[in-house]
Amino acid sequence: MDLDNRDIRTVEDVLRLLDGLFAPGADRWTDGGADWWDGFYADRDRPVPFFVAKPDENLVSYVERGLLPAGGGRALDLGCGPGRNTLYLASLGYEVDAVDLSATAIRWAEERAAEAGAEGVRFLCGDAFAAPLEGPYDLVYDSGCFHHLPPHRRVSHLALLDRVLAPGGHFALTAFAAGEGGMGSELPDADFYRKGALDGGLAYTDASLRGIFAGLTDIEVRRMRDEAADSPAFGEAFLWTALFRRPWSGRGRPDLTSTSGAPRGGRTVPAPPPPCPPPAPGP
Repeated sequence: MDLDNRDIRTVEDVLRLLDGLFAPGADRWTDGGADWWDGFYADRDRPVPFFVAKPDENLVSYVERGLLPAGGGRALDLGCGPGRNTLYLASLGYEVDAVDLSATAIRWAEERAAEAGAEGVRFLCGDAFAAPLEGPYDLVYDSGCFHHLPPHRRVSHLALLDRVLAPGGHFALTAFAAGEGGMGSELPDADFYRKGALDGGLAYTDASLRGIFAGLTDIEVRRMRDEAADSPAFGEAFLWTALFRRPWSGRGRPDLTSTSGAPRGGRTVPAPPPPCPPPAPGP
């Protein structure tokens, strides 16, 4: 029996231990997750709704209604995929950092950016919680990343927001909706650890999203609108959309984790991830 590995000292050590309770690739996040997503994005002609080169309808709505500034700023796109929301934000004048686990998705996004002549965009391949992200960002946008995280990695997500989101900045996301017409697993959190898998992603209620991000000011939480095939925006009603704002510093800065930028108990800072290797050639 090897007892020399009793080395759990920090919250990050605990999070990595919990990562290991899932089979490689089973949750599309831990070991093997990047390979799963590379395979997912390999066939660009698959009838996947969000492969379209359109921004989310809620993101467009936020800008058109003046909830987000149209004149630009700095933005972070978490789980950017082929870059459809990244390029929309860049077209508005935002400087965008876009990160995704999949090297295949990043290459596709880079191709789209080159075709569009987009400027002010930096694509990063790897784990968003370990990537060299330099805030503050005026907008952090998460379109479909959050619901693929195992429950314990919500701690990492909140710590990232606490570290990089500017005072007065906005956080917006889309996530699987629980209930009628929704998508995703509605199992209790503990059951995912018993199964060792996330069943394709977690479903959330509007109340649960408000509770998780209670340190931020709730601006709007609603179902995404269904958009027709010829619409200039992407929309599927099985998703929640949510927009939050961080209070200005000095006016009740939100305690998103337990300390500024780190979960309670301390946090080791991992090294930036190495460049993603090219995927194996297809058949």
